[in-house]
Amino acid sequence: MALTEIDRNLLDRCLAEEPDAWRSFVDRFIGLFVHVVEHNSHLRSQAVRADQLDDICAEVFLEILRDDYAVLRRFRRQSSLASYLAVIARRVAIREMSNRRKAEELGHVKSSKATSGRRPEPPESRIADRDEVENLLSGLSGEEAEIIRRYHLGGQSYREISRELGVPENSIGPLLSRARDQLRRKRGVVGT
Repeated sequence: MALTEIDRNLLDRCLAEEPDAWRSFVDRFIGLFVHVVEHNSHLRSQAVRADQLDDICAEVFLEILRDDYAVLRRFRRQSSLASYLAVIARRVAIREMSNRRKAEELGHVKSSKATSGRRPEPPESRIADRDEVENLLSGLSGEEAEIIRRYHLGGQSYREISRELGVPENSIGPLLSRARDQLRRKRGVVGT
């Protein structure tokens, strides 16, 4: 597919740093980048939360802006701009997902605005079935239920929960363990 006149003009406007050119560029290609990230996360069987999706798309845009639009300046204009940008987005997405997976495996979380304070979690640490979580919550006190809701359903880290609810961060893990034990006992009673 060839470079369209619309994309050629947009590219020229961005490289000339015309007013509102970058905003038009973002509006035109954000959907493409979201699709590329989601598609590659699916192919890699690595789910990305909404905040992670935003972070990865932001990294794509940063890659494009880096060194005064170096990526756009290297574009040879022999294909569609969308095809070229999809390749860039794919490379960034795979790099970011790989870095995040490695950080989680090592027990570290990449420090960024959206992910700071996030704790790596073993895959079994979050209860996947929303109905089971809601069932468990019905038998707990208000604060315990809120902590479980924020962790298992809201995806918040221990630090975020601690800060927002004013509970000690080191008390959240044991509370979640007790809740999982209680759920296992309930499952055993229901299954017999």
